[in-house]
Amino acid sequence: MRFALFQRPEPHEMWQLGAQLGVTEAVTGIPTGPDGKRAWDFLSMLRMKQRFADAGLNIAVIESAPPMDAIKLGLPERDAEIDAVCELLISMGAVGIPVWCYNFMAVFGWLRTSFTTVGRGGAIVTSYDHELMAHAPLTPAGEVSEERLWDNFAYFLERVLPVAEKAGVKLALHPDDPPISPIRGVGRIMTSVEAFQRVLALAPSPYNGLTFCQGSFTTMGAHIPTAIRTLKDHIHFVHFRDIRGNAKRFVETFHDEGPTNMLEAMRCYKEIGFSGVMRPDHVPTLTGDANDTPGYTTRGRLYAIGYMRGLAESLQ
Repeated sequence: MRFALFQRPEPHEMWQLGAQLGVTEAVTGIPTGPDGKRAWDFLSMLRMKQRFADAGLNIAVIESAPPMDAIKLGLPERDAEIDAVCELLISMGAVGIPVWCYNFMAVFGWLRTSFTTVGRGGAIVTSYDHELMAHAPLTPAGEVSEERLWDNFAYFLERVLPVAEKAGVKLALHPDDPPISPIRGVGRIMTSVEAFQRVLALAPSPYNGLTFCQGSFTTMGAHIPTAIRTLKDHIHFVHFRDIRGNAKRFVETFHDEGPTNMLEAMRCYKEIGFSGVMRPDHVPTLTGDANDTPGYTTRGRLYAIGYMRGLAESLQ
């Protein structure tokens, strides 16, 4: 297995810090074209790949997507959005980026009710309390059932997976975060190990897999080592993080203070022969870092990489 950091598509000090730490694998988003809009055509992706390569970094995963709201909600525009996703996958395959991390959270993505919860030693962490959402109004999408989402996901996968297979790009579906349904009337379907087994059964293929986000699976109540072994043949990418609590109420933690046996988790990845990349995710904001990008601050990620490396080396 290899360690990576999420890096911005444009040069940033974290590029150099990652290289100095020996973390030369990068997870990044979709680049911005000359018009200031995100661009996933071949040349835009190629130039971004070369910017990273010239800085000594290799893009291992794209963790971003073209607009997918119509796809998830089954709106008339969904076929045009699917065409854009297919163009992204074709471009990724052509430039040699092997994994696409995506999600099927409709209307809104990962959700927290606080970005300013105080953690260990005064560090700032994110948290979620479902009781605070009890009187939240419906979104403009109205009621969105889980059945509707499953139907729309099957439609999407049927059209996109053959393109991914031909391009040689693995699909790594991220769990819903938080894994609770519904939220503001919008269903969430990627909320359990069983849900991912259903995803894999919909289209058996070595290219149909998942992002094993430890924090999300812990929030589901899953036993992490058991879940890793259950889904082992389809884990294409790993988010290494932890939480304290459950789907209705939880806080993010430092990697070394949560309930998960992180050494045992690392041992499981080695045991199953995981050869993809894993990156730290949703780190606390430490003193000296601004909290303008909660979960992705510099000091917290550097600490996490050191901790992860120590765990891995202890298994040698």
